Amino acid sequence: MRTCPCPEDGFLHREVEANGLRFHVVEAGEGPLVLLLHGFPEFWYAWRRQIAALAAAGFRAVAPDQRGYNLSEKPRGVAPYAIPHLAADVSGLVRALGEESAFVAAHDWGGALAWYLPLLHPGLVRKLAILNAPHPAAFRRELRRSKEQRRKSSYVLFFQLPWLPERKIRDGNFAQLAKMLRRDPVRPGAFTDEDVARYREALARPGALTAALNWYRAALRHPPRLPQGPRTISVPTLVVWGEKDRYLGPGLAEGLDRWVPDLTLERLPDASHWVQADAPERVNELLARFFRA
Repeated sequence: MRTCPCPEDGFLHREVEANGLRFHVVEAGEGPLVLLLHGFPEFWYAWRRQIAALAAAGFRAVAPDQRGYNLSEKPRGVAPYAIPHLAADVSGLVRALGEESAFVAAHDWGGALAWYLPLLHPGLVRKLAILNAPHPAAFRRELRRSKEQRRKSSYVLFFQLPWLPERKIRDGNFAQLAKMLRRDPVRPGAFTDEDVARYREALARPGALTAALNWYRAALRHPPRLPQGPRTISVPTLVVWGEKDRYLGPGLAEGLDRWVPDLTLERLPDASHWVQADAPERVNELLARFFRA
């Protein structure tokens, strides 16, 4: 494990070996471990406000660049990005950080992965917080019954194509990425020019864009096989849902208690898909209170 202080943000940056790969992780604070899992097209930086707030609240907050993203290792091919491999990364990271279990907060694709963690690695997750990421059964339900959700999710099919999605996303120095980050949030200036530049830089690293898209490709080509037994999420779970999400309809947050018996649902009517950027203070408050209880 290599360690380096990073004076520009005040956090500790490490290179950690877990599950046979090298991961870049960023951390602050002391106390119970909170692992923060980002989505697409993010990296650890998406959690910067939460890292600081959780550290101040008495937690050890750690945000990795997940497999394929930014400074973490990028296996070639689609199969290495299947959910079981990604879940094993999280389990390995918790152990590499010296713990047997952790609180987990996860957004977007990080959340899609995190829903599987209590099923694939029982005992790993102490409490689970999901931010704008649909439970897989709820997602299947909404795709069946909602034409609007099928339309919103159609980009996933486009991402299955070889090379063309990469080319389109790179066009104009990631012009669509910049447009999305400036257009989607509810709060004006939720993503600054500096933020957009950092997202561009992370996604432009060699192999990073294809690796990020391979999460989508693997989800359809290599769907996870779950162990036999109950399929309910047995750990206390907080779902934070920004209701002005352009990609995920509000119906995805309905009926979750069928699969998540110990559920707390917090709807944020004035937040978008990018809840950490739109409502950072509220998200920080909800996470700290939930993990502390």
